[in-house]
Amino acid sequence: MQLKPIDQQVVVVVGASSGIGRESALQFAKRRAKVVVSARSQSGLDSLVDEIKSFGGDAIALCADVSDFTQVKAIADKAVEVYGRIDTWVHGAAISLYALFEETTPEEFKRIIDVNLMGQVYGAMAALPHLKREGRGALIHISSVEAKRSLPYQSAYAASKHGVDGFIEALRVELMHEKLPISVTEIMPASINTPLFSKARTKIGVMPQGAPPIYEPEIVANAILHAAENPTRDIVVGDMGKIMLMG
Repeated sequence: MQLKPIDQQVVVVVGASSGIGRESALQFAKRRAKVVVSARSQSGLDSLVDEIKSFGGDAIALCADVSDFTQVKAIADKAVEVYGRIDTWVHGAAISLYALFEETTPEEFKRIIDVNLMGQVYGAMAALPHLKREGRGALIHISSVEAKRSLPYQSAYAASKHGVDGFIEALRVELMHEKLPISVTEIMPASINTPLFSKARTKIGVMPQGAPPIYEPEIVANAILHAAENPTRDIVVGDMGKIMLMG
């Protein structure tokens, strides 16, 4: 499987207004990819596009809620309308909730699933037809180490990330069976210094924070850019700052 060099790619980054998504979009643009960025925060997207254009990068933005398939499909349609194709789709939009399971409402649990799991599913559904038409490309899904190991007070979040893990594995095998040169990568970060914790709803009486050590978003962005050029199955970002490639 041969993926294009980044400077020849059109890259969509979903969940790009802050944290890992924002850093990834900046790094792609600095490497001369054409970048389509999306998130719920219009102000965050506007500042990101302004920053990209300040160093000569090429980017457009579209505000969207990933729990709505129509809005996610609109991201893909806009990318193709403006740039003609999609080469890499990076999906990282996520929300969190810190609460005992017994204190979590059905509505809260469902919202986590709708954004963190169904949003990832919708992203793949929107991007895959365009990648197939191009004959190659990369789907990069930002998950979490909680896709493999759940933590207390995180039942909904862990369930959503375990769901992403299972969905991606099935999709990857199906594409391999079809002999399609489309790479499907799951990025599993440990604790990263992003606004995810400060924006999370909490019922535990304190501001949540990640389990140390806490890494900077750049290390995850590096893994994402690696996967955009080099077909890789799983990447765990953590373990004393190392990036562990799996497959």
